[in-house]
Amino acid sequence: MVGAGSWGTTIAALVSQNTHTMLWSRRAELAEEINSLHTNSAYLGTAALPDVLHASSDLQTALAQADIVAMAVPSQGFRDVVSEVGKYVRAGAPIVSLSKGLERGTFKRMSEVIEQIMPNNPVAVLSGPNLAKEVLVGQPAASVIACADESVARELLEVFSRPTFRLYTNPDVIGCEIGGVVKNVVAIASGISQGFGFGENSKATLVTRGLAEMSRLGVALGAQSATFSGLAGMGDVMATCASMHSRNTQVGVRLGKGEKIDDIVTSMNMVAEGVKSSASVIELAHRHIVEMPICEQVAAVCAGKVSAADALRALMSRQSKGEFD
Repeated sequence: MVGAGSWGTTIAALVSQNTHTMLWSRRAELAEEINSLHTNSAYLGTAALPDVLHASSDLQTALAQADIVAMAVPSQGFRDVVSEVGKYVRAGAPIVSLSKGLERGTFKRMSEVIEQIMPNNPVAVLSGPNLAKEVLVGQPAASVIACADESVARELLEVFSRPTFRLYTNPDVIGCEIGGVVKNVVAIASGISQGFGFGENSKATLVTRGLAEMSRLGVALGAQSATFSGLAGMGDVMATCASMHSRNTQVGVRLGKGEKIDDIVTSMNMVAEGVKSSASVIELAHRHIVEMPICEQVAAVCAGKVSAADALRALMSRQSKGEFD
């Protein structure tokens, strides 16, 4: 597992109970804490990690003889880390992306970055309604392993599954990744509504229309529409928008209460992917002539171009039309 944030550590903790697992941390002191105290206090508080989970801050050591590599690093540093990973991983070892974002500038999905740098390794994506702290303590959850190769997906399913973590396969890599990217932007919009003090009607409206935007973009990129009513689409949106454990929802709530985006980002010790990805989502939408008004307003707010209140007014003043036009 490359990346010792909350989600990378959680998945590593689960998988370590199935097979030998090594977790790479950029910080040596965090690797030492995981090995000696079996906690990751920076990201997961006092939650206990399995004794069998090992960590290292040396990437070559962490990847030695790896049969499967999972990537759980933020999207904006993803390429640099994958480039280093590629030096130490044998051809044919599956690479699994746990990261939900788009690369700035190229607008590539994380699986596309992996394929470009490591063309001789099969690529898969793990995505779904997964809040790390709930999964870590064994609350029932499910997710999707998306991979174009069904046999690889089945092998990964066996490795990553746990009694309380149910996995499904899905060949639609594009749809699962776009779902994970856009849901972060929708969660910021939902959080803004919550920060304004609005109730469930407002949140339901934003979530439903956000799902429509997600599906439109995904289908334009070649995804299957059914994916967006599944775990990596609707499921992920529901979990993220309903929970204050979501970093993107937290950002939205604080924006709705009048805080400035720079102050919010500076105060957080974990990355809220939607802040960075929103601009890339809109650029991708423009390239494929896809209308995404909610995501467009979120991107404008995250760029500091408009206030959250002005974004709301812009959305509510749009001309009415048929729901499915």
